Amino acid sequence: MAIRQVIWDMDDDPRGNVRHIAEHGLTPEEVEDVLLGTYELDTSRSSGRPIALGFTSRREYICVVIEWVDDDVVYPITAYPLEE
Repeated sequence: MAIRQVIWDMDDDPRGNVRHIAEHGLTPEEVEDVLLGTYELDTSRSSGRPIALGFTSRREYICVVIEWVDDDVVYPITAYPLEE
């Protein structure tokens, strides 16, 4: 599926997805590098949620835990760097 839109919470929401990815040293732009670019879909072994795996523009390999909102809209729950 091609993702066309990514939904972000407000920066000041302490439970929001912007804060969750920032805790792992990532920015919304880096997450969108993966979600709006080339990625591999899989399923998280720990949560059972869908995940997107791919590279940021800085060539960092990351995992993005997502929730599908619609056929082409996702809500990133969190994201974190992975070892290749």
